Amino acid sequence: MTNKDKMHNVELYQAADKELLEEQQKYMEKLYDYNHTRPKETKKREKLLKELFAEIGEGCYIEPPLHANWGGHYVHLGQNVYANFNLTLVDDTHIYIGDDTMIGPNVVIAAGTHPILPELRREGFQYNVSIHIGKNCWLGSGAIILPGVTIGDHTIVGAGSVVTKDLPANVLAAGNPCRVLREISGHDRKYYYKDRKIDDRIWDQLNEENGKRYSKKNGNAGQ
Repeated sequence: MTNKDKMHNVELYQAADKELLEEQQKYMEKLYDYNHTRPKETKKREKLLKELFAEIGEGCYIEPPLHANWGGHYVHLGQNVYANFNLTLVDDTHIYIGDDTMIGPNVVIAAGTHPILPELRREGFQYNVSIHIGKNCWLGSGAIILPGVTIGDHTIVGAGSVVTKDLPANVLAAGNPCRVLREISGHDRKYYYKDRKIDDRIWDQLNEENGKRYSKKNGNAGQ
């Protein structure tokens, strides 16, 4: 098994392998180009993102600067994914992010890690575990997602959280380590902030635009 194979099979390997570094540098050069685009160069940014990522759906936007070990080469984005400034992707293996997910500033999604044994770390060994983030999630500012984590659809991760274990769908989770605080519920269909109610006209507008897709009273909270 080559070092390249080991990268994607949760095997120990030496990341400073010459062939790996040469390939990695090509993607980092392209990432440099993306981070040095001007704000008005939206078409150029779209083109570069399609070249950088393994997969990218329509309507995605990543605010520069973006930081990624492999320039996003092993990152798979669904449609309408938005990431704010300073997203860091330790993408030494595959990272999957579902449709309509929002990512706050200074979020870290790290699929790469190192063994505990100091002798192995000294010799440059690491291993990687893929990360899966569902559809319509929201990762708050400064959240850290660690290797091997799966986050279910519609789940919210609070700002500054450190996610060490899987999170189910349709929950609000926060803390270090991150834990589930509560499910997203019917209450959230009525109130968007403390005692602030969601105006019925918003539901009417959404249903007019989306063919009666949404219910203000019933149905799954993440519908």
